[in-house]
Amino acid sequence: MPSQSEKANQFRSLHQRAGAFVIPNPYDIGTARLLAHLGFEALATTSAGFAFTRGRPDGGVTRAETMEHARLIVEATDLPVSADLEGGFGDAPKDTAETIRQAAEAGLVGGSIEDSTGRKDDPIYPHPLAVERVRAAVEMARTLPFHFTLTARSENFLWGRPDLADTISRLQAFQEAGADVLYAPGLKTREEITQYPGRHSGDAWCRRTRRDRGQAHQRRRRLGARRARRLPRGRARDQGEGDVRLHRHGGADARGQRHLRGVGKELKNQSDCATKSSPPGSEQAAPSDFMARPRSAPTRSAMCHRAAGTRPPRR
Repeated sequence: MPSQSEKANQFRSLHQRAGAFVIPNPYDIGTARLLAHLGFEALATTSAGFAFTRGRPDGGVTRAETMEHARLIVEATDLPVSADLEGGFGDAPKDTAETIRQAAEAGLVGGSIEDSTGRKDDPIYPHPLAVERVRAAVEMARTLPFHFTLTARSENFLWGRPDLADTISRLQAFQEAGADVLYAPGLKTREEITQYPGRHSGDAWCRRTRRDRGQAHQRRRRLGARRARRLPRGRARDQGEGDVRLHRHGGADARGQRHLRGVGKELKNQSDCATKSSPPGSEQAAPSDFMARPRSAPTRSAMCHRAAGTRPPRR
């Protein structure tokens, strides 16, 4: 297994090379290993996805739970892992610095700090405090023995504040504070996306795309995106975030499609054997019966097909 320093260099190189790359969001060990098998080059945890697996809303997990979850995802594969660290688990700049320190201890090589408070009555930190929080995180990251790729997020559009000028101003300030990646989820139009700061610079940055299944990965690349997040098919939607998911044949490139078809064949063979060996009247239904079953009680083979993005064989 590569060292943390080697993973950090690998992750940073993905942002520095020409073109864009797709980073998927596993929410447990199983999805992490599946996505690694599909040929993705890095993984990024999802705060909402993890919280939903605990039966909680986005933002409903503690820092300790987040770090333990990140450690499990890191240990599940050999890929570099970045984490959704929400708002840094505290209002003060020292809280974001401590979160970055603990993230490195968990084996992460990257993470994001956002400027949202998580409070509906006051959802966004004031501009000066938001910048200080990012600066404190950057300073902690630069004390580490490897390059921790820090993403700074401006959350205006997710919290009902579609102020593009303020969002750009915040991202520019985060860039000056030393953030490696700039991220403004919730932008919807081409005009909004193309006004991103850093678009014409050499800095690594990424963007969230709008909730539009017809928005192709190649189109996002032409707009300048370096990194695109994608979610496994079975994952619940993030509250208020774009519905960007793996398509049926899963990938942004032909290699990902070939890997997924291979996984689908393996799962198909396993599910066929399991179905044939099931006694009459057992709870294990034939894969073809899945569409008629209630969604609350799918069979194991059906769940495997759903995870792989394949259809059960016809009987």
